[in-house]
Amino acid sequence: MLALLALMATPTYAGPADHNTTLTVLAGPQTSRGSVMAGLRIDMSDGWKTYWRAPGDAGIPPLIQWVGSTNVGSIAFHWPVPDVFDQDGMRSIGYYGTVTIPVEIFPNDVGDIRLSGSINIGVCEEICIPVNLEFDTLLPLDAPRDAAITAALMNRPLTASEASVGAVTCTIAPTSGGMQITTRTALSQQGPEAIIIETSDPYVWVSEPDVTRTATHITATSDLIHVDGTSFAVDRSGIRITVLGQNRAVDIQGCTAS
Repeated sequence: MLALLALMATPTYAGPADHNTTLTVLAGPQTSRGSVMAGLRIDMSDGWKTYWRAPGDAGIPPLIQWVGSTNVGSIAFHWPVPDVFDQDGMRSIGYYGTVTIPVEIFPNDVGDIRLSGSINIGVCEEICIPVNLEFDTLLPLDAPRDAAITAALMNRPLTASEASVGAVTCTIAPTSGGMQITTRTALSQQGPEAIIIETSDPYVWVSEPDVTRTATHITATSDLIHVDGTSFAVDRSGIRITVLGQNRAVDIQGCTAS
């Protein structure tokens, strides 16, 4: 067990060109539903940042691969609330300094879980550097609660129900280069807000939306373009709207035709 814990505590370092970034895989406890919690902790030097799952127009989306992992049936990410920052006049979304991304693993059986693979991210100060961090870790099934994982789980967006979100509708119309989506969300305003729209297709680029606001509703319009320039369909149930406010963040899943 001591050797296993030593393996878990050893960070994986990036290459010489990006030595400021380290990755540590954290082990957490089993949950009541049989899953096992873990965390990907990324440590960067002061003033450096990396990107959220939807990085914005100027960001680099993270790519996590699980090649070599065993006893992993499925994985759910629990992204903590990100920051919004300006990068060369464009909006980016991500994290400064240190971030722990909780990962919930649903194993295939009751045996050991090995997390093996790599995470490709962009880290930025004055310039952005692509970083590839590899990991290979055994997770014990009896790990104690980890403070960093717990804090990151607490720093999550509210669900639509928790935030008392009302009706969420969307209209989708074809454009010369793809499609345009307009969402309308019943949600009271609490300070300045940033709105992010995502689709369930990772190959569809979504522009920063044009937003109008009333006291009770947010209307946001974004362009949708497939990265290959090909035609595509949009599943309304897979639309994800994140509202990053001054005092809260809200994660809204799905919209209905207006």
